[in-house]
Amino acid sequence: MFLRKFFFFTFAIYLLWGAAPAEVARPSLHGLSDEAFPRLIQRLSEEPGFFNSDNLITNESSYLQVLGRLRDLRVRDGVYLGVGPEQNFTYIAKTRPSLAIILDIRRQNLLFHWLFKSLFEMSRNRSEYISYLFCKPLPAKMTLSKKSNVQELLAFFERIAPDQNLFQRNLTQIESRISRQHHFSLSRSDMNVMHDIYQEFFDNQFEIRFRSYGRPMYHFYPSFKEICLEKDLEGNWGNYLNSEEDFLFLKRLQSRNLILPVVGDFAGPKALRAIGDYLREIGETVSVFYVSNVEFYLLQNGVFSQYGENVKRLPTTEKSLFIRAYFRFPHPERLPGYISATLLQRISNFVQIFDAKQYLSYQELGLRDYIAFKE
Repeated sequence: MFLRKFFFFTFAIYLLWGAAPAEVARPSLHGLSDEAFPRLIQRLSEEPGFFNSDNLITNESSYLQVLGRLRDLRVRDGVYLGVGPEQNFTYIAKTRPSLAIILDIRRQNLLFHWLFKSLFEMSRNRSEYISYLFCKPLPAKMTLSKKSNVQELLAFFERIAPDQNLFQRNLTQIESRISRQHHFSLSRSDMNVMHDIYQEFFDNQFEIRFRSYGRPMYHFYPSFKEICLEKDLEGNWGNYLNSEEDFLFLKRLQSRNLILPVVGDFAGPKALRAIGDYLREIGETVSVFYVSNVEFYLLQNGVFSQYGENVKRLPTTEKSLFIRAYFRFPHPERLPGYISATLLQRISNFVQIFDAKQYLSYQELGLRDYIAFKE
């Protein structure tokens, strides 16, 4: 079944671009070629827009609270859609899709994911990944193993100082990999943005936090370390860095060009519709659509109806789910000490309520229909 899906996937790419390189058309598990990958990103993307935060780190400390229900509902395979930065990696690792597409209005997010794609590809394991991400040299003697948990991983690297020379060498290697191996053209502005993203991780290390433009990093937002050490409702660590198996699954997807960063507005005229059209072409359906709290801004900006119509064009099943972050208002699923609740909803239920024109406010969106943590 897995092989048949990838044959159809690669054959569809062949049809789209004609006489593409031979490896794209062959039935294989290799995913997209380095030539087809940036072309597909361009095909699906639309013009970028502005959002008032840099979003290098999630502020959703509740993000793991849906993992138990995702397991109970056996959410696996299909196509993962998401938005924003690194929290997607945990959801992708836990739902094991055959393809992931990250749609964000900011070109910065596309560059973020190109940077992280390179880090995954360059790293053989979690230790090398943390070393590259935070520019911490690996010691000659390693005390970590494949079974080390995320707390042990972070504690080990907290004792190692970052190296400015390593930062520059890594960045040069990353830019070369993107432009030469993956044939993605980086403008001078793109390289400056990528430098700034990497610099933020270097400067702030494990204390890097979400922030809005023109504002400091508020300490009530979780740090990278705190996000990594969050636990699910059963008291287990669930971040993708807690498991070597999860990390290697993500590395395989990245190495096969199967995590696509796309630029676009959820309510825009092209990107989300183009994604839906593409998934139909390759015979796939959406398993999970992680929307963060983007819908709050769509309602605020008066474009929620356009978004709803775009969602209706996605190929889904009765099992397809939204993962939604719910901020600002009380919710029965929000736990004490958290500023957000993370919710699940069946996309089919959303469409039914949307068509009935019953989503008149953000509160109704969060409260009218959701899958409770416990039944």
